[in-house]
Amino acid sequence: MKVLSIQSAVAYGHVGNSAAVFPLQRIGVEVLPVYTVTFSNHTGYGAWRGPLISPADVADVITGIEERGVLGEIDVVLSGYQGGEGIADVVIDAVARVKKANPDAVYACDPVMGNAKSGCFVAPAIPELLRERVIPVADIITPNQFELGFLTGTEPGSIESTLDSADLARARGPRTVLVTSVERPDREPDTIEMMVVDDDGAWIVQTPLIPMKANGSGDVTAALFTAHYRRSGDAADALARTASSVFDLLSNTYEAGSRELLLVESQEAYAHPRLQFPVRQVR
Repeated sequence: MKVLSIQSAVAYGHVGNSAAVFPLQRIGVEVLPVYTVTFSNHTGYGAWRGPLISPADVADVITGIEERGVLGEIDVVLSGYQGGEGIADVVIDAVARVKKANPDAVYACDPVMGNAKSGCFVAPAIPELLRERVIPVADIITPNQFELGFLTGTEPGSIESTLDSADLARARGPRTVLVTSVERPDREPDTIEMMVVDDDGAWIVQTPLIPMKANGSGDVTAALFTAHYRRSGDAADALARTASSVFDLLSNTYEAGSRELLLVESQEAYAHPRLQFPVRQVR
């Protein structure tokens, strides 16, 4: 499998491509990383250095890849946080070019906008751009519960309302919706869930809630789920593997007291997920 991953990169720590690439490689996926920024560290520190890469330069890198004649070998285009409006046009164009070269390729979009605790933290134009232009061309989207509500103009909470919101998102184009950070009122205390919905049904998995903010964990989640799902076509299996790997990554990071994900140290969790959490079909 080959993945064209268009995301940010940092030298220190693990977010964007700096979070997604290694786990994918560890499960046997060839990754072609294209960077949208090259920062010293993620912006959560409040200070960072390094350049934003212009949309024209990002597009130029993709054109160079195309000139090597490999777009037809790409199985997945993956995108995450989009810092500016121009990157969306580059991603949409790249998806079209990849799918022209390989009609079986899929586009997986992590529509990063914010979360329930912080609210929306992207530029004001980004949510509408994602909703109106990017989501309709995606095959797989991986919003958290807050972002799903933002995309659909709803307030998902229960299993039923989250399913309804996922169906509204699917009606806009993507056939598969992975919803992360699902916090329904009637869940067991100190737990958190993920739900996936596709044409074959819907499944949910529950894990203990680890009390930490983990920059980059969503990037790892989107990458691993997309790769597992693209490989097997089995949403429930992809959900189980992803939940297992990400929980162990977060658990290792929390126990070590690290602010940055212990991405390398946790590599066996990607290569050999323990599958310790049961997946339950809800539709």
